[in-house]
Amino acid sequence: MTFHTVLVANRGEIAVRVIGTLRQMGIRSVAVFSAADAGARHVAEADVAVNIGGAAARDSYLNIDAVVSAARRTGAQAVHPGYGFLSENAQFAAALQSAGITFIGPPVGAIETMGDKIAAKAAVSAFGVPVVPGISRPGLTDDDLIAGAAEVGFPVLVKPSAGGGGKGMRVVHEASELPAALVSARREAGAAFGDDTLFLERFVLNPRHIEVQVLADAHGTVVHLGERECSLQRRHQKVIEEAPSPLLDEATRARIGAAACDTARSVDYTGAGTVEFIVSADRPDEFFFMEMNTRLQVEHPVTEMVTGIDLVEQQVRIAAGEKLSFGQDDVTLTGHAIEARVYAEDPGRGFLPTGGPVLDLAEPSGPGIRVDSGLARGSVVGSDYDPMLSKVIAYADDRAGALRTLDRALAGTSVLGVTTNVEFLRFLLADPDVAAGRLDTGLLDRRSPDFAPAAATDAELVAAAAYRWLSAWPARTGDLWAAPSGWRMGARAATTYRLRSGERTDHVHLTGTPQHAEAVVEDGESRSLSAVLDGGRLSVGYDDVRVDYLVAGDDGRIWLAGAGRTVMVEEVREAPVRPDDAHSGDAELTSPMPGSVVAAGVADGDRVGAGAVVVTVEAMKMEHALTAPVDGVVELLVAVGDQVKVGQLLAKVTADPAVEKEES
Repeated sequence: MTFHTVLVANRGEIAVRVIGTLRQMGIRSVAVFSAADAGARHVAEADVAVNIGGAAARDSYLNIDAVVSAARRTGAQAVHPGYGFLSENAQFAAALQSAGITFIGPPVGAIETMGDKIAAKAAVSAFGVPVVPGISRPGLTDDDLIAGAAEVGFPVLVKPSAGGGGKGMRVVHEASELPAALVSARREAGAAFGDDTLFLERFVLNPRHIEVQVLADAHGTVVHLGERECSLQRRHQKVIEEAPSPLLDEATRARIGAAACDTARSVDYTGAGTVEFIVSADRPDEFFFMEMNTRLQVEHPVTEMVTGIDLVEQQVRIAAGEKLSFGQDDVTLTGHAIEARVYAEDPGRGFLPTGGPVLDLAEPSGPGIRVDSGLARGSVVGSDYDPMLSKVIAYADDRAGALRTLDRALAGTSVLGVTTNVEFLRFLLADPDVAAGRLDTGLLDRRSPDFAPAAATDAELVAAAAYRWLSAWPARTGDLWAAPSGWRMGARAATTYRLRSGERTDHVHLTGTPQHAEAVVEDGESRSLSAVLDGGRLSVGYDDVRVDYLVAGDDGRIWLAGAGRTVMVEEVREAPVRPDDAHSGDAELTSPMPGSVVAAGVADGDRVGAGAVVVTVEAMKMEHALTAPVDGVVELLVAVGDQVKVGQLLAKVTADPAVEKEES
C-alpha cells in the first residue's frame, strides 16, 4: 500500500517538517489551519490547506470532527498527527479508523495503555522492564498513598496518572508535607486532565532524563535508535536535548535500548515511539521506566542526525504496512547532535510568554546546522498555542564540537519583533557543568536566577538612533525641510533620541549627515558615525568599527540583530519638566505578555489600595495578575475577553490626592 495523500493534523514547525518529508516521498500534503493561522508557513508549504475553525485550539486543532471531515474532503488516506494536540488521543485514532483513514501512529490499545501511567507500569513490569519503586494501582485514596509512602521511602514524587508536562507533580521530602501535597496535586491534575488519579514513586536523587527512540513495524520487528539526553528542563519542560547521552557507556546503552524495545513489545506497538527513563547521575548503570510517548518527539532531529534515519519517513512507511528495511545491527550512532528549542518568552521577566508580528527573520545555515521552523516574515506569534517557535540543531564529530556549532548557530538566530530565549540558551551552553556533561533535571532551574539579559551597548544605542534618524531623511520622507540635519545659521543642533534598553535609559545626540556625523551618548565623548539604511539592512560605522545589522521598527521599538546577538531598544518620551505635567505618583499598568484579559478585579472609576489586583491577563495557559502600585482611582482601558499585545496599556491608576498631600 502506498499513500498518495496525507493530512498533517498540526501546525508550526512540526507541520512544516512533516510536509517536507512528504514532498520528498512524492506524497501530496494537506494542511489544516485555524483562523489565527491563515497566513502561517505550514499553510503556504502544503499542497492543499483546509480551514478547520477558530483560533482557540479546542475549536480547530483539537476538534476531532473537523479534522476527520477535512481528511475526507481532501481524499487523504492517512493522517500524521505530529506531536501535541491530538497525537496521543485514542478517541481521534479510533475516529480515523472508523472513517477508513489510516492513523500514522500506534494502535488505539497502545495509546490507551501508555496514556495511563499506572496501566503502563503494570504492562512493562510484566516484560521485565525496571520501574521506579512506588505505589501505582487504580483507585488509590489519599489515605492509601499516605500509608504506603514510608515503604516507598522519602523523598517521594506525587504524579498524576493522566497527562504530562509536569502538571500535578509534587516532590515531597517529609511525611508531614504529604497530605497537603496530595490535595493540591489532585486539584491541579483534575483541572488539567479531567482525571485526579494519583500515584507515588520514589524520587530519584540527582535524576537525569534519558529517553530511547524505538521503531516497530507490523511484522514483528522492533529496533531502537539509541538514546537522547533530555535533562536540561525548566519546570519539567525540555529546553536542550542531545544524542547520544554523555552519561551512558556502551553496555548500559545496549541494556536500556533492549528495555525500550521490550516496552514497545508489551503493548504490541507499531510506528515510532519514545520510552522515557529516569537515571541517577550517581548510579548511571541503574535506570527506571517513567513513561512511553506514543508519538514523534519534539527532539527527534538529534536522533535523525546521528543515525541518518528520517523518522517521519519511517512512520509513513510503517503505517502503509511496509517492513522496516533494517535491523538492530544496522543501526549505528555517528558523531554528536544537540538541539535547542527557541521559545517566544522573556527570560529576563520570569520567562513570561511574548509574541507579536515577525518583522524580519534570520535563521542559520551551514555545515552541521539544521533548523526546524514554522516561522516566516510576516507571521504573527499569538497566545493561542505553545510558545515554541523553532528548533536549532547542531551536529559535529564530538560533543564539544556540537556545542560550539550550536552556539554559533544561535548567534545567527534572530526573530525581530518577538522576544525569544536565544540569549538564555547561549548562557546555558556556556555553563561549565553543561559543557562537561554534568547534567541533572534541576540544573536549569538552579541556573535561571543567575541569568540577566545584557542591555544594549553604546554602539547598539547609536545604531538604533541612526535607524530612526535615517528613516526621517528626505530620500525616505520626500520633505527636504524635515531632514534632521541640525542645520542652523550658527553651529549645528543635535537631533536627540531618548532610548531604553534593559535597565539603562540614555539620550543619544546625533549631528551632521548620515555619511559624516558625530554621536554622543548622554554626556560622553563625541565619536564619529556613518550609517546607511537599505531596506531592512543597516550598516553602521561607529568609532571606526563597522557592524551590519538586520533592523526593524514597530510601535516605538527598534529591533537590531548583528554582531552575534539581537537587542530591542525602545524609544521613550522625555520625563515631564513641569510639576503639573503629570502626577508624580500616578501609574500605568501595561501587559507583560500578549494574551487575553480573563478577569478585572475592579470597575472603571473604583478607588483601590496599593497591591489590589486590577486586571489579569492569560497567555499560553499562564495567568499574570497586575496590581495597583499606589492608592488611587482606576481608569480601566480594557474589558474581560479583550485580546491585548505585549506592552499595551491596560489601566491607569491616578494617585489619591489625599495621599499625595499627606506624603508631601
